Amino acid sequence: MSANWKFKAWKLCATAVISFACGSVMTARLTHVEKVKADSNRVFELMVYHTEPGKVPALESIFKDVSKLQANHGLNVIGYWVPDEDSPAWKDTFVYLIAHPSQEDAQKNWDALHADPAFLPYRDAAVPLIERVNGAFHVDEVFMHPTDFSAMK
Repeated sequence: MSANWKFKAWKLCATAVISFACGSVMTARLTHVEKVKADSNRVFELMVYHTEPGKVPALESIFKDVSKLQANHGLNVIGYWVPDEDSPAWKDTFVYLIAHPSQEDAQKNWDALHADPAFLPYRDAAVPLIERVNGAFHVDEVFMHPTDFSAMK
């Protein structure tokens, strides 16, 4: 009887060790997280419109309507922002951020939007709202790429 008991104990230990090993391998495989790599061409475009004094709400209204048209032309707007009232230096600005697969795609999509006849009334409505400096619209535009530690890629 003692040999039978030793055999059962060995069998139980072997089963426990094998189960533990299989569980460890499965857990390691399931919890293995691959490092996310950003598409090296993806860029973000930051747009800062400086409006005539008090014209931000009117420009915001135009962009609310034109946002659907932007999406139809591949312009993936991440968000639109207006400053808080306690930010007087930014009170006449309207800001938005767009994600593009590449700068080349950005240019192609912007060209398509600007060529769309449905866009013209929006552009015409926005023109008198945007501040001009030396005859040029005061719009800050910068293309950016994410850092390797950025949460958004």
